[in-house]
Amino acid sequence: MRILFKTSYNDDIRLFPDRWTLAIYAGLLVLSLTLPLLLDEFYIGEVTNVLIWAIAGLGLMLLTGQTGQVSLGHAAFLAIGCYTNTILIEAGLPFILAFPLAGMITGVVGAIIAIPALRLHGIYLAIATIALSILADDIIVLLDPWTGGVSGKFPDAITLFGLEIERWTMPVRFYYLVLAVTVICTLFYRNLLRSPLGRAFAAVRDSEVSASAMGVHIARTKGTAFGLSCMITGWAGALMGYYAGAFNNETFSLVISITLLMMIVIGGLGSIHGAFFGAVVVAFLPQVLSILKGAVLGGGVAIPGLETGVFGMILILFILFEPMGIYGRWLKVRTWFELFPFARKDMFRRQKSYLKTERLR
Repeated sequence: MRILFKTSYNDDIRLFPDRWTLAIYAGLLVLSLTLPLLLDEFYIGEVTNVLIWAIAGLGLMLLTGQTGQVSLGHAAFLAIGCYTNTILIEAGLPFILAFPLAGMITGVVGAIIAIPALRLHGIYLAIATIALSILADDIIVLLDPWTGGVSGKFPDAITLFGLEIERWTMPVRFYYLVLAVTVICTLFYRNLLRSPLGRAFAAVRDSEVSASAMGVHIARTKGTAFGLSCMITGWAGALMGYYAGAFNNETFSLVISITLLMMIVIGGLGSIHGAFFGAVVVAFLPQVLSILKGAVLGGGVAIPGLETGVFGMILILFILFEPMGIYGRWLKVRTWFELFPFARKDMFRRQKSYLKTERLR
């Protein structure tokens, strides 16, 4: 078992705890870069889909997993990022400027919406964000001259540093673009957690009363978390538009918001790894079910709602038996092997992280 002795504050906020962890993530990065040499174009497309969902999961994880604010309206911010990026490019801006601006504009819109919304707590905040997700559908239709309304939009191929990037004809180039955005968003998230602002997010999540007593400005911290969360989500939405090839008012529905929330719960709330584990489940579950259905019932049989039902059943099982998600289970297995044969049965008993006065919020 590796034991880390932290002798200073710098040791506690180090980007990588030790060289072994650095080597593991460096190996994962090298594997990601060489993946197009190992897989065919179909599976490269599926891995690209996983990375896009992971970026969206990082956005929601920052708000829900790190700050404790439940949102069921992040599909609206996916739509804002997607449409804003396309409109800016149609206006003549190059992708290298339009893409970052799309995320920033989405973050500003999210921060403005957060001013009234974050006066709510718990289930009331979730209901308010559901209303936002439903309203986004009607707003897209009403803004038909800019959004294309029901007909939708078809984004052009990306031109970046003289290279043309397109999801269908050049999946490898598109994969590397999405991989670069994923690495940047992950490093941004990780460095944010090391900063005083990231620690303020965690304090608000665990106890607003205690955070306020320590000098954390609750409203400002929540608004900042909402803005940064929407910024990352907007970038994921822009990439989703390119991945789909076409989008309209029905593309970013309430189901997407619910799927995002379930994804980070299954992956593991409050951890970067949870966003990636949940994205793998969301991206590959339809393919697995299709293969199993074809093997058992034959390829021509359609079962409406099969994917939604199975995904919901997986969520229920995780809530009942493993609330910490896939990443939490991995940590328990790893720790058990590290401590064997001295591991105790009740060493992973959950502790309450809220005050009695905050249970009903």
